[in-house]
Amino acid sequence: MGDKKVLVTGADGFIGSHLTEQLLAEGYDVRALCMYNSFNDWGWLNDVRHPRLEIVCGDVRDADFCRHITRGCSTVYHLAALIAIPYSYVAPDSYVDTNIKGTLNMCQAARDLGVERLVVTSTSEVYGTAMYVPIDEKHPRQPQSPYSATKIGADAIAKSFYNAFDLPVVIARPFNTYGPRQSARAIIPTIISQIASGKREIKVGDLTPTRDFNFVADTAAGFIALGNTPGIEGQEINIATGTEVSMKETLETIARVMGAEVSYITDEQRLRPSKSEVFRLCGDNTKITSLTDWRPRFTLEEGLRATAEWFVRPENLAKYKTDIYNR
Repeated sequence: MGDKKVLVTGADGFIGSHLTEQLLAEGYDVRALCMYNSFNDWGWLNDVRHPRLEIVCGDVRDADFCRHITRGCSTVYHLAALIAIPYSYVAPDSYVDTNIKGTLNMCQAARDLGVERLVVTSTSEVYGTAMYVPIDEKHPRQPQSPYSATKIGADAIAKSFYNAFDLPVVIARPFNTYGPRQSARAIIPTIISQIASGKREIKVGDLTPTRDFNFVADTAAGFIALGNTPGIEGQEINIATGTEVSMKETLETIARVMGAEVSYITDEQRLRPSKSEVFRLCGDNTKITSLTDWRPRFTLEEGLRATAEWFVRPENLAKYKTDIYNR
C-alpha cells in the first residue's frame, strides 16, 4: 500500500477493531482512534500489537483534534459513534453531539486536508421498518429512535459536503452486524453469552422482528471495498446479505449450534417503545455487488458458530456481565 496511511475512527469498538485488524492484514498502515479515557484503555485493541498500527486517543467532538488525526491519511473510515438504541432514549443530546457534530468535524477535516476517500458509517436503522423488501438505498428514511435520527442527520451532513464541496465521501450502510466482541445489548451476543454462562432460560426482548445479519468479517470487507473502489463518490451503499431471519429463528439456530436446550422469557427492559421498534429489515445488496467485488462469504450458521466459539472461551466470556442488561 506504499506510504499511504488510513485512519479508522471508533477503532476500539466492535466493527472498528475488526476493520483495523483486516486493514493491517492487507498491508495498510493504520492510525486507529480510540475514545480518550484516563485509564489509557484501547477497548478491543488492547491486545493488538502491530508495527503498522498507530493508536491515538481522543474525541471526534473536537474539531481541531479531528484535523490533527486526519493529517497524513489518504483514506478515512469514520465509525466513531454512539450506537446503543436504548441509551439514545435517555441521552439523546449525547447522540447529537457525537454522531452529527462528530461527522461534521470529520467531513471538515477531510475537506481541509485533501483526503482521497472518506467512508462515513450509516446504519440500516435509518430505514426504519421496511415499507418494501428488499430495502434499497432509495427507501424512505424513518427516524424511529433518537439514534436513527442522528444517523440520518450525519448521512445528510456527509452528502451535503459531497454536493457543496466535492468531498470524496461514500456512505456505507451496513445492516445488522454480529460476531466476536459485540456488545451483549445486541440480540445474538446476549443469547450466546447467556447460554455460554450456563443459563437455560434466556432473557430476550421481542422475537418477532426480522433482521438481515452480516458477519463482522463480511462487514469489514465491505468497508474496505468501499474505501478502494473508484468512481463511487457521493453514493449511499448498503452492506447486506439480502436475506432476513426472525429473532426467534436466530435464537433457535444459536441453541442448535451450541447444543443447548433452552426456553426464553420476555424481559420488559429489553423491549423498545412500540412505535420505535423496527419490525422488518432485509437489505438489497445489488449496488455494492455491482459496483465492487464484494460478496458476503459467511452463512448465518457459519457466522454464529464462529461467534459462539469466541464467546465460550473463558477469557472472553469473563468480559461480559451476563446477569445485567447493558443498555
